[in-house]
Amino acid sequence: MSAQTLPDLPFPGHDKLLQALDAAVATGDEHAITSALRGTLCRMIRDRDVALPGCVYEPIDDHYARREIYRSPVHGYSVVAMTWGPGQGTPVHDHCGLWCVEGVWDGELEITQYELLEQDGERFRFRAAGGMQAGPGSAGSLIPPHEYHTIRNTSADAVAVSLHIYKAPMESCSMFVPQDGEWFARLDKPLETDETH
Repeated sequence: MSAQTLPDLPFPGHDKLLQALDAAVATGDEHAITSALRGTLCRMIRDRDVALPGCVYEPIDDHYARREIYRSPVHGYSVVAMTWGPGQGTPVHDHCGLWCVEGVWDGELEITQYELLEQDGERFRFRAAGGMQAGPGSAGSLIPPHEYHTIRNTSADAVAVSLHIYKAPMESCSMFVPQDGEWFARLDKPLETDETH
């Protein structure tokens, strides 16, 4: 994919946000990078100069929306805005080995981390290991192998928006379907991106 075709949507504060992300991604190893990105994302969410494109506030009825708004031609990271309609969420899933920093831009999301207890072929045993209600300006990071989680908008009427910075474009993941008790079956899930405008 050439630099001309990389996703790069205009929005107020575009350059300010991307310069801050570039600086964070250049800090060193994955722990330093995700720590710097968490701080950067919290700052940028509160920065009145930065406003995400209007399309990211438009929910899609039958699924949460994934809109890639930028991909770095230099560092390779991907910036995806997710739009969560009332009640929308994910199953337990991983990030296929990619680090990620996620921040709540607008609304509130319930995030539950899962601990992998054991594996038997394509069956995985998980236990919820803590959850939180995250509001605007809060950010967290996932570094493999501690990457299993769910995200849900528990509101009955409000839309939530989150911003996700991935090490590289995340085009698929493993999702885990409940089977029996703490056991889940792993399925490969291709990840589509929704239209931006």
